Amino acid sequence: MTPWIIFIAIALISYLVQASLKSKFERYSHEPLPSGMRGRDVALKMLHDHGIYDVRVLSTRGTLTDYYNPANKTVNLSEGVYASCSVAAAAVAAHECGHAVQHATQYSFLQMRSKLVPAVNFASQWMSWVLLAGILLINVFPQILLIGIILFAITTLFSIVTLPVEINASQRALAWLNHSGITTAANHGHAADALRSAAYTYVVAALGSLATLIYYVMIFLGGRRD
Repeated sequence: MTPWIIFIAIALISYLVQASLKSKFERYSHEPLPSGMRGRDVALKMLHDHGIYDVRVLSTRGTLTDYYNPANKTVNLSEGVYASCSVAAAAVAAHECGHAVQHATQYSFLQMRSKLVPAVNFASQWMSWVLLAGILLINVFPQILLIGIILFAITTLFSIVTLPVEINASQRALAWLNHSGITTAANHGHAADALRSAAYTYVVAALGSLATLIYYVMIFLGGRRD
């Protein structure tokens, strides 16, 4: 199977996964929580239940733009999650708080990912230009492409390390949602389904990054043989 076929397959899978995630989020966004709690309320309760009182819960613009910022200890919830009383909102809010719990408990993979951020920012800024120059000059200065591959490998490593971070955050979220009674036997499976779909997006991203890295390595090795 050629690299281009692999890229096309991954791109198609990525599109389908994203479409599935949006569809499920939309569907579960119309499924109300019996407790009447909004996403913000769910987030604060999960934080407080874990003894975390120094993390703020904020609203941010966009759809599915939710994230936890360890630098300023904020859980940032998109508008459709922050003020929504739904199974989808509860699942997303609890997932982001799962990252806050990871931070508070010094979860090893989260710490590793945080340490990689400066290197990833540097690599992301330069790798496209270095890779382009390396491909154009591979017969003259193959070392340039090798440097580009190293930079790209840093971003690939970041994508791979992100996987256990995201999966663990979802596991923490689902366990707490069930234990706290936020979700019930009737809707807990829907919360799990929403978070599972979100996790798939990170899996596809990591696979895509790894496939691209292998492609550049193949170019480098081919150029060296020529």
